[in-house]
Amino acid sequence: CNCEMVCPCTTSGMAGKATYDRCKVLIVFHIDRGQIEGTDVNGLTIGVVADTPPVMIEGNWRVGVLLDDKATKEQEDKLIAVFSGQKGGSMGAAAPLIGEMLGVKRVPMKYSDKGREHKVQMGPDVHAEVEDYVGGGQETPIQLVGVAHPANSTLTIARGTHSHINAFGIDFEPTGKSAFSAPFSWQG
Repeated sequence: CNCEMVCPCTTSGMAGKATYDRCKVLIVFHIDRGQIEGTDVNGLTIGVVADTPPVMIEGNWRVGVLLDDKATKEQEDKLIAVFSGQKGGSMGAAAPLIGEMLGVKRVPMKYSDKGREHKVQMGPDVHAEVEDYVGGGQETPIQLVGVAHPANSTLTIARGTHSHINAFGIDFEPTGKSAFSAPFSWQG
């Protein structure tokens, strides 16, 4: 996101004020293995780009979805149903906060997850690289535990290392800013 480390929105259950006038965020979900109602979605990546007021819980979010262009029409329909909140779950809890849906755009995706480094290229205009943050004298990355986040209740603190997001009229450069990484496993 565009907040300084560590994002106050994440640590406060979205009730804390963002670092700046708007909270701009890209949340990337790479699906190693998965099915949605019997439809295989293995290896696909999806990105949710949002621009929100400084206190996220107040709602009126502007949201766009970047979808892996490798997805079939059936996979697209299932992924959009999950990530727009139509199927409930973590994303369903955030759905009432969306004030404007900016659309869905199919783009080529390249995703890489190597140790502490996580990278994604989503079409020509969205590039994000983050690195898990290791504090002074430590060997393992620092984690936040017990947070209300759609991906996981445990997040590894990270920092944007080289990123630029420009999608759906939302343009920001979160290099050096707050980021997180986490595995996700949803069922339902």
